[in-house]
Amino acid sequence: MARKLRSNYPEGTSLWAVRRAQWRALGLTDEDMLKPKIAVVNTSSELAICFSHLDEISKAVKDAIRAAGGLPFEIRTAAPSDFIHSAGRAGTYILPTRDLITNDIEVQVGGAMLDGMVCLTSCDKTVPGHLMAAARLNIPTIMMVCGYQPSGSYKNHHMDIEEVFLGAGHHVAGKITLQELKEMSDNAILGPGVCSGMGTANSMHIVCEALGMSLPGGAPILANSERMWDFARRTGARIVAMIEEDLRPRDIMTPEAFANAAMAILAVSGSINCIKHLQATAIEGKVDVDVYAQFEKLANTIPVLSAVRPIGDTSIEAFEEAGGALALMKELEQFVNKGAMTVSGKSVGQNLADADASKNDAIRDVGHALSNKPAIVIVRGSLAPEGGIVKLGLREGKRLTFSGTAICFPAADLAIKALTDGVIKPGHVVILRGLGVQGGPGMGMASRVVFAIDGMNLGPEVAFVTDGQLSGLVNKGLVIGEVTPEAAIGGPLGLVEDGDHISIDIEARTANLDVPADVLAQRRAKFQKPVHKDEGWVSIYRRSVQPLSKGASLVDPGL
Repeated sequence: MARKLRSNYPEGTSLWAVRRAQWRALGLTDEDMLKPKIAVVNTSSELAICFSHLDEISKAVKDAIRAAGGLPFEIRTAAPSDFIHSAGRAGTYILPTRDLITNDIEVQVGGAMLDGMVCLTSCDKTVPGHLMAAARLNIPTIMMVCGYQPSGSYKNHHMDIEEVFLGAGHHVAGKITLQELKEMSDNAILGPGVCSGMGTANSMHIVCEALGMSLPGGAPILANSERMWDFARRTGARIVAMIEEDLRPRDIMTPEAFANAAMAILAVSGSINCIKHLQATAIEGKVDVDVYAQFEKLANTIPVLSAVRPIGDTSIEAFEEAGGALALMKELEQFVNKGAMTVSGKSVGQNLADADASKNDAIRDVGHALSNKPAIVIVRGSLAPEGGIVKLGLREGKRLTFSGTAICFPAADLAIKALTDGVIKPGHVVILRGLGVQGGPGMGMASRVVFAIDGMNLGPEVAFVTDGQLSGLVNKGLVIGEVTPEAAIGGPLGLVEDGDHISIDIEARTANLDVPADVLAQRRAKFQKPVHKDEGWVSIYRRSVQPLSKGASLVDPGL
């Protein structure tokens, strides 16, 4: 290692002496202590299947780092799973844990002055947490994509975790029996890894590659496959070389790279959660880019080239076999910024020069796109002055306009009870509010209400609007999520009253509250922010969190 390492303290200093005493006791030699010191960030947990295989991946990466002349140190962080950790505090721990992971990595890696890191990136919030930490610390970093889970079948139909989530909503509505729901659960997951659909996890894995932060060709990937183990070994070797080259995240994550990531997500109709995660990452890296504006602009030109379940019938396995993110970028080559650098040490253009086009119909070419209409739309108007997000996927058969009267709820359970009691009727615009980043805090999950509406066969007959978070996989009916400004800070969503008229037009990208300005002014004058009695981490989060336009980051970009 020719380059001077920040981790090599001057001999004889107190920092050098006490660290040497600690590390000698761990069995390290003086020769070891001169090597590049690399964090292997592991979110292993026995609480969720998506993290259950990471210890073995960590061993493979560490072995490869040692073989390449580096010194690996495994560190642990929180490991949030939407399907496990959303039980506490109505799901409001989930998004705040993203930022907890980022801060945890800063303390451990920054405090120890390590030279680089490999992040074993898996479920929804660990991916952006890792990217945000990489952008903040700005030391050589690679994201190691740890793969999707194999799914099963039930009654001769594909069965995965999202089908179970949807099935729970249908059970609440009386559409399926409890025994059927149990049997769906029994057959949904056949091994470790993240949800197998194009939800937030697989979408963010694609983001990692499109951003240039993971080795090309590794997203998506079947967990524990030989291909995944090969990428683990290559990642471990590559991080040592990156440290020698001093190739850092801020050299890679440029505005052009963020545009590439937005194109990839639009082309697969990926998770809308990617938008706020990319914005938060940009802010951590001090990148002057408005990711929301990128999505709005690029949506006009980027076609939908793939429709992985549940957007369409394509399996994630077929998408991987087609070439995954690398083949997708190849098909988008006329649009992408080919000069953007990647962790491979090559530019996007150089990586694509060696890449194959799609190997099957799971990824279309631009001339045979599934749709030339935007898969993700940001709507604005008097109901959502700063925007709300609509995930359309493929538009065929979708309702794109709605005009109806508001019926408002402060909690998901109350909305579901109104559904089962027959209070919500055709023509209603169901408003679920108080779930935003400050109101939650941290964005409570609103999708179970959407699925219950679908279970009651009301999907085409009502609209749903929320300032909360929606499942990264799929939404049924006309659904607007992540409305800003949020209700808890006095946004228009917090001023809506039952019976107010609301009009939505997706083609025009508008969502309007049809109430006279003077009436709204009177309501705003009487509005009182809710009083919260938080404790612990969420109280810190609520006091610090920035709005969605700033990625719901804890970093104020104005400071």
